[in-house]
Amino acid sequence: MPKVLIIEDTPDNMELINFILKKNGYDTAWAKTGQQGIDMALADRPDFIVLDIQLPDMDGTEVLKTIRQSDINSSIPIIAMTSYAMSGDRDKLIAAGCNGYIEKPIDPLTVMAEIQEVLEKANKEGN
Repeated sequence: MPKVLIIEDTPDNMELINFILKKNGYDTAWAKTGQQGIDMALADRPDFIVLDIQLPDMDGTEVLKTIRQSDINSSIPIIAMTSYAMSGDRDKLIAAGCNGYIEKPIDPLTVMAEIQEVLEKANKEGN
């Protein structure tokens, strides 16, 4: 079963994305802070990461940067999940190293299709 690391500090958001991922056959782990997420990503090497950009201890872009500068680098797709919806934010996050971007609030009817699209694209680019 593919493993997903969800780095999200808001329990309601985590429960929703966790439920959707589990329903679709993924094993999930949850980090509540950026540092915990970095530690878990480096130790567990999940198949992909869903990363909130607004975290209590550090900005999600710092988490992204730290993971991308580690030995994991680009081997794990990272999908930003954020309520940042300003023009250009998606492009900034992709340029910073995210493979995809999901806007909050999460739409339970479309989020898996969005995730699958990002993962398929990342797999093609990785080959």
